[in-house]
Parts: sequence; C-alpha cells; structure tokens
Amino acid sequence: MSRDVEITARINGESVTKRVPARTSLADFLRYDLELTGTHVGCEHGVCGACTVRVDGDIVRGCLMLAAQIDGAEVETVEGLSASGELADLQAAFLERNALQCGFCTPGMLLAASELIATQPGAGRKEIRAFISGNYCRCTGYEAIVDAIETVIKQRNGGGAANG
Repeated sequence: MSRDVEITARINGESVTKRVPARTSLADFLRYDLELTGTHVGCEHGVCGACTVRVDGDIVRGCLMLAAQIDGAEVETVEGLSASGELADLQAAFLERNALQCGFCTPGMLLAASELIATQPGAGRKEIRAFISGNYCRCTGYEAIVDAIETVIKQRNGGGAANG
C-alpha cells in the first residue's frame, strides 16, 4: 500500500503543491510530475551528478532525496537557472568550447560549475577538476568542460588568470 504525501514548495520561483507517493525521489518528481526534464536520472545512486539540483541554495543529488523532503523548500533546476540568466555565460562557454557533446551530464555539470564559481571564484584547473569530479561525463574527457568553466571564471574576474 502506497502512502501519499502533500508537498508545497517553490520550484524555480513558482509555488507548487502536489500529492505524490511518499517514496518518490525528488528527481522523479521534477521530471515526471512537473515535467522539468533537465534533471536527468543516471545512476540512481548519487554518484553520476546527472540529477543535480539546488535546494535552499545548496546543490544536492535529486535521486538521493525524497520529494517529501522539499516540503517548504526552494528548489532550483537547470530550467529555472537558465530562465533567470544565472547560467547564461556558462551555457555560452560550454557551447563555444564544445563541452556539451551528448548533453546528458550538462544540466548537472552546469549546476556544479555554478556552485564552484560562487564558492571558489579564483579556482584554477586543478580545483575545477576536483570540484566536478562527482559529475560523470562519458563524452568529452572533461578537458572541454574544464576549459569552459575556466573561461567563465576568468571572464567574471575581469579577464585575469585563474589560479593554477
């Protein structure tokens, strides 16, 4: 017997109230109940990063959280952050540097990159690689992704070089 729970949260700035089965993951809730398909489901074990979203300002793995846990929270997905313009320079750099390939990892990678830039605005290539190491990409070999993130860090720092 499945027990349903009612969730009220702000998703990408809009208030949402829905009833879902208690065991529904946040990633499934976003994809299937709200049709926010930028949140991808990959490994379902929290290791690939494809389901990365922001909850109350922190990036989390949507496959490891239950939808019921966001009751009263603020959730931002790649769709919301794209619409707000927060990711515009990262998206442009990913396109310019050919860092998106198949695109499956891209939403989670963009959220991780955004978090990195916000918390370590002077990060260099070594720090970028370490920070995104929890996001798997099977297409690019990461070099183009690191290039794109480094480009944005340099641009946001006025064109100066990022640290090593």
